[in-house]
Amino acid sequence: MKYFIYSFLIVFFVSCNKNEKTTPVDYTAQNEADIVSYIADNNLEAQRSDSGLYYSIDEEGTGERPTASSNVTVAYKGYFLNKTVFDESDSEGISFGLQQVIQGWTEGITYFKEGGSGILLIPAHLAYGNRGRSNIPPGSVLVFDIRLISIN
Repeated sequence: MKYFIYSFLIVFFVSCNKNEKTTPVDYTAQNEADIVSYIADNNLEAQRSDSGLYYSIDEEGTGERPTASSNVTVAYKGYFLNKTVFDESDSEGISFGLQQVIQGWTEGITYFKEGGSGILLIPAHLAYGNRGRSNIPPGSVLVFDIRLISIN
């Protein structure tokens, strides 16, 4: 009987710990409220896509629009809603395939034409979600100033 009780307790505690670690937190509502507040506080004119991505176009650009599978060169600065910068390219930008980046970039960059610039406000579910990434905490809204230099 002792062994049964010990076995039951071990299984119970292991199951509880496993569930606590894997239960995802839904940041969607909080991200939405935070983004809407940020837009109002910064007097931005932003559009919301069906996915929950917000974007503000400063300059649309005059070239072609990339597709979600394009390779592009983009200059950017990434920061949190409190304006703390977590990543930044140089003015020459970096080149990458849009299928190789977070969903918010894959979608957001396609709203600009070559030479265009603006802001992407990316909720966690279109970025790093519940995982976070090195210096990006789980559930973070990411803001990017972007300039689409070229479609390669």
